[in-house]
Amino acid sequence: MNKPQRASAGDALTDLILTMFRVNNLTLTWGDRLVAPLGLTSARWQILGAIVAAERAQPVAWLARDLGANRQNVQRIVNDLAKEGLVSFAPNPHHRRAQLVALTDKGRQTFDAAIRLYAPRVEALAEGLALKDIEAARSVMTMLRQKLEGDENAQE
Repeated sequence: MNKPQRASAGDALTDLILTMFRVNNLTLTWGDRLVAPLGLTSARWQILGAIVAAERAQPVAWLARDLGANRQNVQRIVNDLAKEGLVSFAPNPHHRRAQLVALTDKGRQTFDAAIRLYAPRVEALAEGLALKDIEAARSVMTMLRQKLEGDENAQE
């Protein structure tokens, strides 16, 4: 009698990664639609969120690092946000060229409005999902992120 062949951890991780790609694309589209009335995209909203989470002005390179994003892409979006008056630049006492990025009052109001739109929608998305499953998924994603951040081959 043949035993059923078990998938390897690598096979299971591949399935997870492919699912993550699909969910990421769907999440970005969902976020874009959600915040479009505010003149935002998911990317702009994410950067505003990183600025809020930092609690004090930071250079673009630090924001990019915190987001796990490319510095040049973050710089381009931050420049666009500055043109719209959502963020401002301040001198960095530690580095002449790397200005600090701060949220303006308009930026704070826009971010807060995005959160007001988001809160009921995320609660609706969470319906039917067990808290322990959400926490387990986050734990796996966090471990995977940490492994990728420590993998020199992944950085190339």
